[in-house]
Amino acid sequence: MNLEAVKYVYLLGAGGIGMSALGRYFLHRGIPVAGYDRTSVSFTDQLQKEGMQLVFEDRAELIPESLFADDVKDNVLVIYTPAIPKENIILNTLINRGFKLYKRAEVLGILSKGHPTLAVAGTHGKTTTSTLVAHILKSAALAPVAFLGGVSVNYGTNYLSGNNDSFLVAEADEYDRSFLQLFPDSSIITSTDADHLDIYGKADALLDSFAQFARQTSEDGVLLVKAGLNLPNDILERAITYHTTENADVMLADCILVGDKYQFSIKIGKYEITNLELGLPGMHNVENAIAAAAICYFNGVSEDQIRIALKSFSGVKRRFEYIIRRDDLTFIDDYAHHPEELRACIGSVKAIYPNKKITGVFQPHLYSRTRDFYDGFAASLSMLDEVILLDIYPARELPIEGVSSAALLEKISHPAKRLVSKTELVDVIATLQLEVLLTLGAGDIDALVEPIHERLNTMNR
Repeated sequence: MNLEAVKYVYLLGAGGIGMSALGRYFLHRGIPVAGYDRTSVSFTDQLQKEGMQLVFEDRAELIPESLFADDVKDNVLVIYTPAIPKENIILNTLINRGFKLYKRAEVLGILSKGHPTLAVAGTHGKTTTSTLVAHILKSAALAPVAFLGGVSVNYGTNYLSGNNDSFLVAEADEYDRSFLQLFPDSSIITSTDADHLDIYGKADALLDSFAQFARQTSEDGVLLVKAGLNLPNDILERAITYHTTENADVMLADCILVGDKYQFSIKIGKYEITNLELGLPGMHNVENAIAAAAICYFNGVSEDQIRIALKSFSGVKRRFEYIIRRDDLTFIDDYAHHPEELRACIGSVKAIYPNKKITGVFQPHLYSRTRDFYDGFAASLSMLDEVILLDIYPARELPIEGVSSAALLEKISHPAKRLVSKTELVDVIATLQLEVLLTLGAGDIDALVEPIHERLNTMNR
């Protein structure tokens, strides 16, 4: 596909975070963008305000007629996400009408060939790290093009337009092996914990894909890998390693917690970048910042530019996002949906608020992930002082017999635990004596954040 010849773009799964970033790219180029998604939410409302023509019913007659115009049809780019069901009517109508369909990752791969590309991969940490990389570059006036897996709080978007010859920052998604469409100039691998076993089958297959991604990073560029990852020797021998506590090429130094923010230095070999402060709470985000700062440093960003950018970074929506921040009540929303992500988030909250009761609401994401990590989820959630579980958000999956939130609840060792429905949640929370509240998960729990916020703000505390 010659992207320069594209006259119209149609997105199947337009509200997805990766898909919408591509849509914003083409809108920025002045190309009409239309699409389908199954649910209308505040995020798709924003995309419509920006000019995307979106529909939320799977009906063939809702496909814009302009796609079929004689002077357009041969230059229509149809992009889909693998999450779209194969029986989708719009999908099959477009196939039957002769349109070639491209995966989101394929298009991102094509776009990346026109820029020096910095890609961030990992089963967790990649969204915050890639957004940090983009923010450092933008703060340093390097005007990156960026396709992010979350909405940057600093810029209110998941896409930065940049310049034609600037760096391209890409979140490299391991789901469906999408990141193998990328051949980055430099890359970061933050983590390789088992995940997406519905796709990979076994953890070893996931590791093989990360190894292949690493090998696709340019030999002339930087391959930055968290120390301790189980990757082949040929990759580890070439990689620059980083870590917060273990011996590595890039290391954390002089780290102290002041309020809810960390002040620290980064050692890069014999060189040290001192007097750093991260604008985002959480030790796991300090780890992300080390990786982002190092790859930018190796690509020419100065120490002062890194220092300014880290302090001004406001984070990513739904990544350790403060909703309420009062003396009597703290409410944090986080996208954590893997046991290691939960452990990192809850551990960071416990470090910041060591003498407060922490109540967590978790919505498991996918039946297969819940089944594969029952014990890990139970161990992480048992770190909380009070646990509320919602039913599993199925996303693209059908139920699996015997897999449920009730079964997970039984494995949680803490006695202060309960299972509630989404419709009950706000009322249940209103009855609790809260000090720190966390909402956690990657499904539709985010739709409950504002109702919880409103109820808590109207209560006399």
